[in-house]
Amino acid sequence: MINNSFSIGMQGIQDGMQGMDNAARKIARGGTDGPRGSAESGSSLAEPIIDLKLYERSVEASAQVVKTADETVGTLLDIRA
Repeated sequence: MINNSFSIGMQGIQDGMQGMDNAARKIARGGTDGPRGSAESGSSLAEPIIDLKLYERSVEASAQVVKTADETVGTLLDIRA
């Protein structure tokens, strides 16, 4: 069960980092998904900035899952020792 927690936490971190990377790329492109000068070039940066923050929180939460699982394993090892 602890291994499952580690796996879930690590997958959450990886997914969050990928989402952050995608959001950062959109921000760097000025919020556009198409080529410069296209009709989409005037789109708002608000959505990718919000996405970036949401993915950041997701990574933090997943890191806490990994930390808690690690502490649990440490506690179990201390009890058995």
